[in-house]
Amino acid sequence: MDLNYYDTLIAVADDCPVNGAVVPALRGGKKTVAVVQFDMISADPGGLTQEDVLFETWLRRRESDGLSESERAELRAQFFSRSQACLRASPLPKKYGWGLRFDAAGRVTLCPMGSDEYEEIIAGEVPGVNVLKAMRSKRA
Repeated sequence: MDLNYYDTLIAVADDCPVNGAVVPALRGGKKTVAVVQFDMISADPGGLTQEDVLFETWLRRRESDGLSESERAELRAQFFSRSQACLRASPLPKKYGWGLRFDAAGRVTLCPMGSDEYEEIIAGEVPGVNVLKAMRSKRA
């Protein structure tokens, strides 16, 4: 089952508390989900899919270093055997003002709120790109 998005922008949530993209910071000296996802996507723009980001975030938060490829593959299969929240629930578009732009191959890049690219996509000026809002943090 393919959980990736294609030709899609996950736009910033309606109740996002910032007016522009903000780089997430460590909390208590530890990497939060937002920091892990921001670091991962910004280090390899257009190199990861939603599935990659979800699994790697989970794995890095468990601090599972030194796994063999077969161990990683087995953990990934176990991880996706349960339903997972998609990146519409990521803190990046919910709290930090980062849109998540997926290309035709399902690869993700960060798209900062307020940037020309973000505004053009939101305005419907980029044909073939679906826009989905990130999930709200609070009930409407």
